[in-house]
Amino acid sequence: MQARAGKTEGEERGRPVMTSCKKGNQTSSVCAHVNCHRIVVLGAPRVGKTNILRRFMGKDFEESYEPTIEDFHRKLFHIGGEAYQVDLLDAASERDFPAKRRLSILTGDIFLLVFSLDDRESLSEACELLSEIKAAKAKLLKLKQPVRVPVIVCGNKGDLDSERVVRRPDVGKILGEDIPFFETSAKTGTGLDAMFRALASLGGLPHETSPLRHQVIPILTYRSLYVGQRGRRGSRTRVLSAPCAAVDPLARRPSFNSDLQLVLGSSTKHNKPEKCQIQ
Repeated sequence: MQARAGKTEGEERGRPVMTSCKKGNQTSSVCAHVNCHRIVVLGAPRVGKTNILRRFMGKDFEESYEPTIEDFHRKLFHIGGEAYQVDLLDAASERDFPAKRRLSILTGDIFLLVFSLDDRESLSEACELLSEIKAAKAKLLKLKQPVRVPVIVCGNKGDLDSERVVRRPDVGKILGEDIPFFETSAKTGTGLDAMFRALASLGGLPHETSPLRHQVIPILTYRSLYVGQRGRRGSRTRVLSAPCAAVDPLARRPSFNSDLQLVLGSSTKHNKPEKCQIQ
């Protein structure tokens, strides 16, 4: 799947989110047709996936470590007069459940693979995940060869230079030169803006979706941009011209049944499926 060759799978299924419009097992109250993309984050434990997601959501770095069961976030954007919805899934809990992980992969539009620069084994796991993503997408599309997918590999913990065991040339030799690679530090923020902008570009999103390039507003303010709410004196709520975004505090991951139906629906667009694609 080419990054910008025609429409990506996510763009083809750009999901309308309207007032009282259901997405999966959820109901969104945002009145706008949005371009909806799901970013799936994968990687070994303790490589910094959660803190990278925290940075994307506009939160501070968290020093303490707690194993992630599952993390699902939704960020809504208003950029250039268009609405965008970005769902972020940290599929950490699915590491030991191949079928669940494959379902998450099949529903993903953009992928972020994270390893730690102080852990060579985490790089090996990222490489295995990359192969799994390509194989799963190829099977969904019934292609004999692995497909290109919108994926970025991130070497995190760049601030721990004295403990570093993975160097950039090593990554190029293992991954190949066609996979975008970024060195980052979720702790200091180094490299994150460039990486987030590259993710956006691969997925067909505006670069203003990067946290440093938009204003964060309350969810009620965001909704008022679309529902045309009027103030007490009858004046319309002001429209923000600058890029802005809001975090949906009530977002929950759609049920596995909803995700499975989405995958089966996507599969039938290309070929009649012979069996369940997550096997």
